[in-house]
Amino acid sequence: MGTLLRDGATLRMTDMGKGLPVVFQHGLGGGEAQVAQTFPPGFRRITLECRGHGGSGLGERRPFSFEMFADDVLAAADQAGLDRFVAGGVSMGAGIALHLACRHPRRVAGLMLVRPAWTFSAAPQNMQPIAEVAELILEHGTDTGRTIFARSETATQLYREALDNLSSLLGYFDRPDAKTFAQVLANIAADGPGVAERDAAALDIPALVIGNEIDAVHPLSAAYTLAAAMPNAILAEITPKARDSARHFSDLHTQISTFLQSHSKVRSRIFS
Repeated sequence: MGTLLRDGATLRMTDMGKGLPVVFQHGLGGGEAQVAQTFPPGFRRITLECRGHGGSGLGERRPFSFEMFADDVLAAADQAGLDRFVAGGVSMGAGIALHLACRHPRRVAGLMLVRPAWTFSAAPQNMQPIAEVAELILEHGTDTGRTIFARSETATQLYREALDNLSSLLGYFDRPDAKTFAQVLANIAADGPGVAERDAAALDIPALVIGNEIDAVHPLSAAYTLAAAMPNAILAEITPKARDSARHFSDLHTQISTFLQSHSKVRSRIFS
């Protein structure tokens, strides 16, 4: 573990393993533990816990945004001595990776988007449940907010269709820092990676997009949309976590390892 200082925030950074360098980011509300579960061994992995996540502070700047988080991640790559790297992540982390690939194409040699929740617009409809949770915490606090949300139409629908998503959303109310973290939730749910379809179409790098069914926050359609937009993308549909968690993570490890090991073009771009 190391740290990165940015705008008054001390951000926690992991740099572990050897070999092909991969900057791989967590999802909204996640952190190093989520990435450690998602990412396979056998590669050098750099992960920065974004502001307000894990062991990282909030800092002085507001509002929180994909651009802010991506700038922090690029600074972490600089601190790690990486000129070129593979960018990847889960959910919000996938959006950060896409932003980096489109805005800093000289730095990113390959792209991995796992369970993307955003495509090319801000505040997509699938982020509405998170925005709803954030608003309830900010206006009513955790106890009352949780009660209101549990009785809501959103929670009722998720209970029927995506119980795993409902569990994650309820978990936001249980965080010890829920009141302060709710502002991060609200800002990011209202934001987006800040790239257009034409930006993705211009990416001349190998890309892997991974999605699954039974996930209202990370719709499979988002994975299909992103994979279709990038000329060198592979789409992999894996076992939903809601159906079989162990199989889900096993599938993830296999897809990521296979992608990283099979693209000599990625290696040549990084190590040339």
